[in-house]
Formats: sequence, C-alpha cells, structure tokens
Amino acid sequence: MLSLAKRRGFIWPAYDIYGGVAGLYDYGPLGAEMKNNVENYWRQLYVRQEKFLEISCPMLAPKEVFEASGHLKEFTDLVVQCNKCKQSFRADHLAEGLHEHPSTLKREELWNLLVEHEVCCPECKGEIDEPVTFNLMFKTAMGAGAAGRDGYMRPETAQGMFVNFSTIYRLGRERLPVGAVQVGKSMRNEISPRQGVLRLREFNMMEAELFIHPDRKTWPRFEEIADEMIMLLPNDCDCAVEMSVGEAVEKKVIMNEALAYFVWLTWKFLTDIGLDKARIRMRQHARTEMAHYATDCWDAEALLGYGWIELVGVADRGCFDVSAHLTHSGVDLTAFDKFDEPKEVELDKVKPNHPKLGPLFKGKAAAVAEALSAMTPDQLPKDADLELMISGEKVRIPKECYQVVRVKEKVSGVKVVPHVIEPSYGVDRILYALLDHAYHKKGDYVRMRLNGKVAPVKIAIFPLVSKDGLDAVATELCDEMATLGVNCYYDDSGSIGRRYARMDEIGTPFCVTVDYDTLKDGTVTVRDRESSEQVRMRKEQVKSFAARISSGVSFEEVKRGT
Repeated sequence: MLSLAKRRGFIWPAYDIYGGVAGLYDYGPLGAEMKNNVENYWRQLYVRQEKFLEISCPMLAPKEVFEASGHLKEFTDLVVQCNKCKQSFRADHLAEGLHEHPSTLKREELWNLLVEHEVCCPECKGEIDEPVTFNLMFKTAMGAGAAGRDGYMRPETAQGMFVNFSTIYRLGRERLPVGAVQVGKSMRNEISPRQGVLRLREFNMMEAELFIHPDRKTWPRFEEIADEMIMLLPNDCDCAVEMSVGEAVEKKVIMNEALAYFVWLTWKFLTDIGLDKARIRMRQHARTEMAHYATDCWDAEALLGYGWIELVGVADRGCFDVSAHLTHSGVDLTAFDKFDEPKEVELDKVKPNHPKLGPLFKGKAAAVAEALSAMTPDQLPKDADLELMISGEKVRIPKECYQVVRVKEKVSGVKVVPHVIEPSYGVDRILYALLDHAYHKKGDYVRMRLNGKVAPVKIAIFPLVSKDGLDAVATELCDEMATLGVNCYYDDSGSIGRRYARMDEIGTPFCVTVDYDTLKDGTVTVRDRESSEQVRMRKEQVKSFAARISSGVSFEEVKRGT
C-alpha cells in the first residue's frame, strides 16, 4: 500500500534525494487533495454544523506560553542510548509488551523493567544506558542578540485557542458554551520516529476546544443523537461493546453529555469518511494513563497493520488550560455567568494589599493590583509565592501582598473559569487509516475503495477515442466539472480497460466515457468502481451527479436517479 501511495502521488518520504529524514513526509497531488477533503469535511461538521469559530494562529510561540501550559516541564519522553551504536530510542517503546501502559511508568520503574527483562539495543543488541528526560519541543530564537526572545514551535494547535479565550468568548456573544477550532501544523522532536506517517516530527492536526460552564456540561443537540450506537471500550472492560450514546451517559460510562456528544461526532466523522466500522472503536483511557487534570478521556482507534492505533483523542480537560494561562499571564480569562435576576451572595475574593504593593512594585503596582483582583482564590498557589506576567515581564508576588477575603455583594452574576472539552484529530494518521482500510488487492488487481467524500479524484472522464469530436465533448464536460469545484481527471491514453484500472487504483468512485452514441443521443456511460457495473445517462445529468459524489453517493443511488 505504501509503495502504491508513493508511486501514484499520495505520500512519500521528504528530502529523498538526500537520504530522507525520519519523521518527515511529503504529500503529493493526490495526497494533498485527499488531505484537503478530510479537513473540509471536518470543518463542515465543526464549523458549519456545530458553529465553532475557526481561527489560525502562528506555529511559533514565546517561551511563556509553554511555561504556563506545562510543556516546558512535562512535555518529555524518556530516552535511552545504545553504548555501542549510539542510537537513541524511546524507553517506553522498548518496554512494549512488558507492561500494559509503559508510557505511564516513572523513570526508575521503567529502567527496572528494562533491566529485569534484559532489554538491549534493537539494532545492534548492545547495552543501553539508563533513561534520561528529553523535551520534545523544537526550540528557536525570535530576533537577534540580547533583544531576542526564546521561542518554541508549537507541539499542538490548542494553546493558540486557550490564550485567545477572551476574544473567542467576545466573538461568541459572551455566552457559554463557545467553541473554537484550528487546522494546521504542529512539530515535535520525536526521538525515534517509526511506522511511517504514524509518528512524525511535523504533522497536521484538526483540534476543537469547547469552552463550557463547569456545572452545565450539556450540548443542545444531544437528544437528537442519544439513540445513536457506537462501539465503546470502557476502561473496566476487556472487549468493546456497542452502546447508545444516551445509555453511555446514563450509566456514567461517559461522564457527561457534552463529552459524549463529541465522542459520537468523532465516530460519525470517521465512519462518514469511509473507515470500516468493524475496525474502529472508542477506547476509554485507563486511570493510570489519564492526565491528572482530565476527568474522562476517549481515544478513537483504528485497527491497522500495526495493531490498534490512536487517531483522535476526546477529553474533558477541566479548567486546567484556561486557569494555567490566567495565572501565568495575569489576564482575566474568565466568563461571566449571569443570573436570571440580581441576588446577594457571599464571595471569596482576592484583595490586593496596596500598602505593600506600592513600595515593592512602584510604577507597576497598579498593574499588579489589577491582575490580583482578576484572580479567583482557587488560582492562588498553596505553598509558594505567586508568579504573574505583568507587561511582558514575570513578576514574583509575595503572599503578604494579597489576601483572600469574604465579602457580601449584590451581583448580577459570577465569574467562572470555563472547562474545556477537547476533540484532537491527527490528520496524517487518519489519512493513513483511510488508505489502509480502502486498499483491496485481488490477484494483481488493486482497487482503492475510498469514500467519495475523501477520494482525491471524484470523477474521471474519457473519450472512447481521441478523435471525431469525442475528445472535444469529453474536455468540455471535464471543464464543466471544474467550474462546479469537482476534481475531475481527463484521460485519453491507452485502452478503456487500462484507464479504468488506473482510476480504480487511486480510488476514483466513477468514470464517465464519451462514445459515438454520445454524438447521436447525448448519453454517456457511467461506470462504478466497486462493481464495474455501467449505466447510461444523459450528458446534462453528469453535472448534478458529480456534485453529489462528494457526499459519498452510492451506485444504487445513481441508478435510481437515472
């Protein structure tokens, strides 16, 4: 399948003439078109249907962003090096099969496991060193000389949406829930990329961040899909079970309606674009592998030649992300929960100690006081001084500069730090899974059974022979497809059988042949990729038919239409 993908222009190793670079791949004409189709259908669901707001943020970010998010401290893998050949490997990869979740082990535990099982270098069988911590982010410098700032290439697109919460909230008419999406590239300095496009150093993501009220984790359209069935593998089960979305929430298999809705939407997306339902599942994270801030997390996994591979993660991340940036930046990133009518309540508030702030911070005292007043008590550190970013500078604020006081106020609402539901899609892995599930070979004949939604070429048009005006009719028809936005392929080379075979190999759903009968009665032959069955339809009908191919129309529907 990978050989076909390279030969026909889906995907191939980058910089091949220089020996290639592990973890970097190029998309060819068919691959780039297919990637666009996947991303655009995802936008149809999230941006058009669910009304999420799409933004696009830089790949490069200052160090402070990743200090706040925890990436500088926590976004690491344990690496071991061979004493003999000097190659490096992820320690948890060497422990696969020796522990259920080796990536959750601490450094000492992982090293003891490797020693116990006498694990050696997989390349030369040499001895390996003890694991050391390796940060996966690419570091760079923004600007020159002393005025430059440390920067990092983003390892995910999510932080751009978290730091922009206030703007997203305003553009969403200051209501929760409000969602944002981003489609774009991220970079991770993987220690030992492997399994082709399944582990890359530069990769494509489609991420959504749903900012939601912490006490109201519902979704308006949940009831519409409550009876939909999906394949779930809960963390207390040994095998996947088919269950309705409503039942999963009722039994607390999935913790809340909003999370369940986007678990279902992920299932719908993957099956709509053509993944085999029998080879995908939604697996719940075990408690030992779940992030400390997550209340629930599900992975969409596909069964591929490498085993079960994660394609999408859908998590309830609590308030961790927004709180982290609020605390680190000092900027108010809360939402306002308005009451039906004003009422008197008792509140704990952070009160600046102005007599202490003035002498200590002088001209910055007012900015520090404003940042403190915007905070909630639960954002204060328990056993350390508070650190905030004030006017681009990190400021340490001693405990004596503020206090938590209880006040009674008549208020029209309260500030809340939104929680986040995050569906995170790996585009490259999804494309690989589509090719894997679509690839069918019978003898020497290869047919790529791609769904019409994602197939790079929607329809191919052939003149039976390139003379007598047949080529002119076929060319005109192909040009009409282009004006409709349908990617059409014109081919007049070789026999009709060979042309059909070329299109079957790249997954083109239908082919149209212009023949001598076309000149007589205006009809053409439409041939189905799956069955090789053919029907006649009027040339004028091809335009409306082609417009429907992107929705995954079946050949039976074509026949009913004619």
